[in-house]
Amino acid sequence: MLKVGEKAPDFKLFNSDANLVELSSFKGKNVVLLFFPFANTGVCTKELCSFRDSLHEYETLNAQVLAVSVDSPFALQLWAKQQNFNFPLLSDFNKTTAKAYDSLFDVFVPGKFDYAGVAKRSAFVIDKEGVIQYVEVLATPGEEPNYDAISKVLAGLN
Repeated sequence: MLKVGEKAPDFKLFNSDANLVELSSFKGKNVVLLFFPFANTGVCTKELCSFRDSLHEYETLNAQVLAVSVDSPFALQLWAKQQNFNFPLLSDFNKTTAKAYDSLFDVFVPGKFDYAGVAKRSAFVIDKEGVIQYVEVLATPGEEPNYDAISKVLAGLN
């Protein structure tokens, strides 16, 4: 599992507009990196709408929000338009980035949805130099990240 103080693994993923986004391109800016299980589902919608509605707060803390799932860019594009998301949704369709961040379920909701390779709901704060300052990988998909803790870490970085 990744730990605070470690260098964040770089990645290149397509966003919902089919543009390539690279983590290292945000050097000099803090990043809130979110992994979520599936687009257009209840808890995922609640979580990302919370970030959408609080985006100004994150921007004042010099932070870029990036949200990643294993959904296709096409599914993410439809959902982003529907929910008016104002930050990039990134497709980790090949599951390499979620794996690098230890944010991948072996089995998603065993006995109900025995899907392999679904992103775990996770939150990482990465500082301006690309170093992880906060890690939260949630055990169950129904949990939400600790929004206050994320904001507190970001405030301490500025």
